[in-house]
Amino acid sequence: MTENVALTKVPAPRDEDGGDRSPLLEVSGLTKYFPVNGGFIFKRHIDDVRAVDGVDFSIGEGESLGLVGESGCGKSTTGRLITRLAEPTAGKIIYEGMDIAHASRKQLAPIRSEIQMIFQDPFASLNPRQTVGDIISNPMEVNGITPPGGREKRVRELLETVGLNPEHYNRFPHEFSGGQRQRIGVARALALKPKLIVADEPVSALDVSIQAQVVNLLQQLQEDMGIAFLFIAHDLAIVRHFSQRVAVMYLGRIMEIGDRESIYQRPRHPYTHALLSAVPDADVEDEGEEGSGRERIRLAGDVPSPVMPPSGCRFRTRCWKAQDKCATDTPPLVRIDGSAQGHLTACHFPEEPTIEGRVEDVILDPALAAIEEATDTH
Repeated sequence: MTENVALTKVPAPRDEDGGDRSPLLEVSGLTKYFPVNGGFIFKRHIDDVRAVDGVDFSIGEGESLGLVGESGCGKSTTGRLITRLAEPTAGKIIYEGMDIAHASRKQLAPIRSEIQMIFQDPFASLNPRQTVGDIISNPMEVNGITPPGGREKRVRELLETVGLNPEHYNRFPHEFSGGQRQRIGVARALALKPKLIVADEPVSALDVSIQAQVVNLLQQLQEDMGIAFLFIAHDLAIVRHFSQRVAVMYLGRIMEIGDRESIYQRPRHPYTHALLSAVPDADVEDEGEEGSGRERIRLAGDVPSPVMPPSGCRFRTRCWKAQDKCATDTPPLVRIDGSAQGHLTACHFPEEPTIEGRVEDVILDPALAAIEEATDTH
């Protein structure tokens, strides 16, 4: 049972000029552990799955922050914690100066309408027994909101806003395609005029031909309505198109965060370099010149288990720059010399700020290295 604690205003941090700056959302030390129980009869707590383990970031009003990383790194769990669909184990979620991390349902009631979520699967997130009109108007009904002209008028306006026919009001979800269902989910998220939307991989379940349409729709809505977004995705190309800032996550922690240009053109963390090197690139000019083109990195092994993550730096078991210090000291998320303002990296031995090709590729996978060596000899 959630403890009934009073929501108190947290003092706004000071910027470099001494003035107050108050981001819409500020996450500090956010942690979520899922207990692992053992025993056939008497279940006992034996360990924890460290899904999110000390995450820090902020989102300004009308800003879009992209959260990227491999599957299982804790992106979706972070989104569910922010919308309070899951209870944090520790940390702070400061929304408009109030810490809502452990607020009760009653205390969250006035804030629920301002933080909405778009779910990953448009087929599972809509009630098949309800009409489109009911699905979109439900949030207004739950919050006791009656817009001017009535809820039906508002729903029809929202359907038109997201590119659907207002006459679809009485249809059921099964009558729509995947892209249309996701538009219905977007309309439902907009029903209460939110200030922040958490989009949890909103296009990953859609056809490639539809993905661009939905992303462009979200981008247009952000510009027109000034809505802030936490855009969770594993597709780096989509995140680059949509987000103004990008946070790179690995095994429950933020490895690097900064503006879009800095992350994609001047990354500092080895993991960010590895992620970017895996993005398909149609530009193959100057491929034959040594040290030209884009860098090429092939990691070995899989992401370690979140039940027993590596000590120190989480990425050290797959990193080509790892040293003894990486196993004993957890690197703080700080600005490194030469990085842009607001570009933070958690690494003891950061890479050079470039994505240009290396003289020698980084190939940690022994099998792949052997295959390529054999190919070169022949």
